[in-house]
Order: sequence, then C-alpha cells, then structure tokens
Amino acid sequence: KAAFINFISDQEWKSIEPVSSWFGPSSILMSSMSSLFQLSMWIRHFHGYLTEQVGIPVWGSYAVFAVATLFSGLALGLVSEGLETD
Repeated sequence: KAAFINFISDQEWKSIEPVSSWFGPSSILMSSMSSLFQLSMWIRHFHGYLTEQVGIPVWGSYAVFAVATLFSGLALGLVSEGLETD
C-alpha cells in the first residue's frame, strides 16, 4: 500500500511509457482478440450443451465442429473467389 501511495505522490507514473495504440483496449487487434475469446467461450458452451443436454458423445461433438469448420471454410472460399472475379 505504501509503495502505491509513493508511486502516486512522487509522480513516478510520469516516467512510464503509455501503452502503444496497437495494444490499447479499443484497438482493432484487441477487439479481434476479444471476439475470438467470446467465440471460444460460445464453442465451449455449445460443446457442453451437445454432450450434456443432447447426449451426443464427445467425439460426435468434435465431428459436428469439424464439419462446421469445413463448410464455413468452403463458404468463405467461395465468397472470396466470387469477389475476386468481379
């Protein structure tokens, strides 16, 4: 506690460099990381729902996610290919 009070009262905080804009909370990089974290939490929740509520075995849940990943990659590839030909 004393060290924190000294840090403030002696104005030692002025000697610390500010966080780069790339690593600021509102930057594109940190917003993307936040979105990926939220997606991972949704996937974890959905996996729990499939295995606990629906009764699908764990390997079946993994298969669902594998198929979803393949189809989303296929869809994104088709969309990007369509954009390139325009």
